[in-house]
This record gives sequence, C-alpha cells and structure tokens, in this order.
Amino acid sequence: MGAETQQGAGAEPLLAGYTICDFTRVLSGPYCTRLLADFGADVIKIERPGEGDEVRGILPQMDPQARDQSAYFARTNAGKRSIAIDFAQPAAREVVLDLVRRSDVVVENFSPGVMAKYGFDAATLRALKPDLVMCSISGFGQSGPLRSLQAYAHLINAFSGMMELDRGGAHPPRASNLQAADVLAGAHAFGMICAALLRRARSGQGAYLDVSMLECLLCADDVNYPALLNDTPVVRQPRIGMVVQPIGARHVAMQLGGAPSMWPRLVSAMKRPDLADDARFTTGPARRENWAALMELLGTWLASFASVEEAVRALNEARVPAVPMMQPEEIIGHPHLAQRQAFPVISHPARPQGVRITATPAHLDGAPVTPPASAPWRIGQHSHEVLAQVLGYDAQRVAALEAAGVVVQAPPATAQR
Repeated sequence: MGAETQQGAGAEPLLAGYTICDFTRVLSGPYCTRLLADFGADVIKIERPGEGDEVRGILPQMDPQARDQSAYFARTNAGKRSIAIDFAQPAAREVVLDLVRRSDVVVENFSPGVMAKYGFDAATLRALKPDLVMCSISGFGQSGPLRSLQAYAHLINAFSGMMELDRGGAHPPRASNLQAADVLAGAHAFGMICAALLRRARSGQGAYLDVSMLECLLCADDVNYPALLNDTPVVRQPRIGMVVQPIGARHVAMQLGGAPSMWPRLVSAMKRPDLADDARFTTGPARRENWAALMELLGTWLASFASVEEAVRALNEARVPAVPMMQPEEIIGHPHLAQRQAFPVISHPARPQGVRITATPAHLDGAPVTPPASAPWRIGQHSHEVLAQVLGYDAQRVAALEAAGVVVQAPPATAQR
C-alpha cells in the first residue's frame, strides 16, 4: 500500500463499516468524501468511463506519461475506490441502484436536476432505501431562482459580496487563490453527514441534506454580514485590527483587534507609555477612527527591527499575536508541519518516492488522520473489485456488464490498494 498510514494505532476508525456512494467531482464533493474516507468509510467513487473526474487532467501529472493522474485529484480522492459506469447504458441504472442499496450515504455535487435526469434524485433513492443519508452540494442550493446556475468557488466569491469586501476600498476586484467556498461546503457536508448518521443510529431515520456553497461562504464572514443584517452599514476599507507591515524585503502579520488588553501590551512593547493616554488610541472606536495615524506609528516602530523574526519575537514576548508572512515554498518544508505530519505520502506506481498530499486537518487520539490507501489513479481502477466484493456479482455477470460497456475496468498497471 506504499507509505500510507492509519490514525489511532490499534483503534477502529471512526467511520469503519460505513459505505459511501460518491457521485462527486472537482472539489467540494470530493473534499467531503475524502474526509469520510480518511475517517474509515469505504468510499466508492463513480466516474464516467474515459472521462472521469475532470480534475484528473490538471497539471502537474504524477506520471509524465499519463493524463488522468493529477496532484489535484490525488489530494481530494486519496483512500477511495473508483468504479467506471456509463450512465447512458440502460443496464447501468440497476448497477447504481444496487450500489445505493448497499450504501449508507450518497453524496453528489452535480448541478440541481442532473441526478433526477438519471433517476437518482433523493426522492427515488430514499424510496429505495428509507434509511439512506443523501447529501447534495451545489453552488446556490437545491431551491430558489438561482438553483440551476453553474458554480465554481471564484463565481461564488464574486456573487457573495466577499470579492467586494476583500477589495477593502483599495484596489480593483480580483480573483482569490483560496477556493474557500468549495472547501467550506465540503467540510460542512462532512459534519452534517456525520450528524445524520448519528440520528440514523438512534432512530433508523435517513436524511436529505442540501448544502449551498454560497451560504457556507456567507457564514464564514465574521463582521460584515452580522452588521448589515442589523442595520449597520459596512465601511469599505482595509480590515482594521489586522496588520501587515513590511520589514526589509519581508512582511510581518499581527493582530491588534480583539482582546481589550492587546493595546496596552503593544504600547509596552513599543516602549511608548505616552500612547497609553493618547485620546486618539485609548479605546477601540478611537483607534478605528485614527487608524491611519496608528499605522504610521506602528510602521515606524516595526521598521526599526533588523528582521521579521526579531519583530515577531518581540511581539510574541509581549503577547501580541504575530507571525512572519511565509512563502508556500517555506511552508511545505516547515518543521512544525513536518512534526504534525501535515503532508502524508501515498503510493504511486511511477513515483518511488510516492505523492505528497495535504492531510485531513485533525488529529485523532493524539495521532494524525491519514488516508487508508492511495488514490484511484485510473478511472475504474476498482470496478471488478466493487462489483464482486460490494455488490456480490458473480464473474459471469461482471463479464457481461463489461462486454456491454456498462462498466469499465482500468488496465492493471496501477497502484495497488
């Protein structure tokens, strides 16, 4: 299985015994089901033969000769099994329904209406299996006038107002590098699925969950929407209290809002007792009103340090939260993250060193949570395995389905599960 490890040595994974039927692709849905897999669920990813999850084709490819084995795909699909099913074939429907019958959870993130087109909507599947937990993740939710709009994190960021707020009144709108709406939706879906499984364990009742990327992103705002919803206008300016200042060629990030005692601590660190009684800065509202003047004073003081590290040390000693602004290249080799095992390795047949991915951001019982297996490097890599082991089909039926093109098994030159 390569370099994969499992959390909680000797302990049963939290979701052991649960089977997930995974119709998801790209990021929000696969992130949710990756979390389910990492915690021990058997996640069976359904892909279209020859196409698969579209992010398989993104660069960089982990095998230079391949076009379906991207690092992006590996990160969000480690620990899953892939079955390739052609929905255009009439016989495919019964295979999918058999898989649903043997699953505890169905997760999908198609545009609303796509699952119904194939006869796999929530009403149909829950009639087939009343205790099923089904989760649909979409950009705008399963109801409302915008339900049918296609959605990517960039579009949700623009529509949500977050792109406008991030301008801070200081620069033109721009795309964010952070795919926050997708990851937030996937994480919310994971939590809601686990809650639904808890209720099912008590009552036998299934659930249908409708997760909106837009609403997840709105819930992530801490100040602006709570103000707007309660008749307070939003001031379009850089976030007050969140400081980023240059020191030489680098930058320091520090927090100046929040705890009431933070300002006295900073005054002490700056060795400026006169500022403690300066009416411009004695209260939070006063500092907000005179933020430009405060930033000028703070910038001059920070510029007196020889390095970012020296400034961060002084600030932390004064209990003023501060860190250096890091580059991504520094982060992947950082000793703190190495100790936390934040970048586990999964196996790949063409890479003896394996493939590094990001970990599930949690430790369980003092150990990191890591993928139980590698990623399904080929579309339909586990088709025969799923048909035989999960659905109980005999060899003759599997061969017939494959001959008809209903199910496709990937070539054998793949990483072993």
